[in-house]
Amino acid sequence: MSTVRTTPSSGVSFLVLAGVLWGTGGLLGRMLGDATGLSSLAVATYRLAVGGLLLLGYLLVTGARLPRSRAAWARIAAVGALAALFQVAYFTAVSLTSVIVATLVTIGSSPLLVLLVRPRSADRRSVVAVGSALSGLVLLVGVPTDGGPSTAALFAGAGCALTAAAGFTAMSLIGARPVPDLDAMTTTGAGFTLGGALLVPLAATTSGLAFAPTPAAVGLALAFGLVPTAVAYTCYFRGLRGAPAGVGVLMALLEPLTAALLSVLLLGERLGPAGIAGGLLLGAALVLRAHGQGQDRSA
Repeated sequence: MSTVRTTPSSGVSFLVLAGVLWGTGGLLGRMLGDATGLSSLAVATYRLAVGGLLLLGYLLVTGARLPRSRAAWARIAAVGALAALFQVAYFTAVSLTSVIVATLVTIGSSPLLVLLVRPRSADRRSVVAVGSALSGLVLLVGVPTDGGPSTAALFAGAGCALTAAAGFTAMSLIGARPVPDLDAMTTTGAGFTLGGALLVPLAATTSGLAFAPTPAAVGLALAFGLVPTAVAYTCYFRGLRGAPAGVGVLMALLEPLTAALLSVLLLGERLGPAGIAGGLLLGAALVLRAHGQGQDRSA
């Protein structure tokens, strides 16, 4: 199996690309749900399964050999289980609270979890970048308004969102450690196929997976599985080979920034002054951290 050498600068570039591609997931997922009537959990199940199967199909067609070592398949199993955990916990948090709360807690707490797990990485630049990025995220996404979920639902949803954040953080931390005979594409393809298979029984028994296979619905399912899933996560795992996991989870904040821009450009939504300020602050923090990563590695 071929090995791609990832330099620090290219590692950050792959992480940035992953974050931008993730930003298309909200739009594509919403369109898929509207076109099929599927629940959020069913949409997430198709996301993992379709994305993983597309990559596995590509690997088989190109004659790539799947890994044989126990370490490689242990990594694939861990990625699949964590991906399934992340999807279930996140969409449960959405159902209990709101997209705003789930996004703020899940994406916002991941960089903090990395700093807690790896306190040696908490230098001044990292702390400033994380603080600025989280402030920008709050301004961009907004805060819950009155008339929202009950206190019990809010605490339960926040717990699910923290579980999702822990799953994503763990996936990032283990993905940053290379395994012989295992590349990013195989990790994503085999891992997400397994993750999708783990979600199938849950989605089938709770909300159902059946939908009318119209050309539009099938096309959206393929696009959702390809762009923000297969390609994005392959770029993410490849980028982690050349950049720390802390940088990776911070670059994931590009997802809500890209989603907000797409909503403005394609859906006609408007960002208020707070949203614009948050987007600028978030973007500046990510640029600062990416630039600092390059300086740290070249020093």
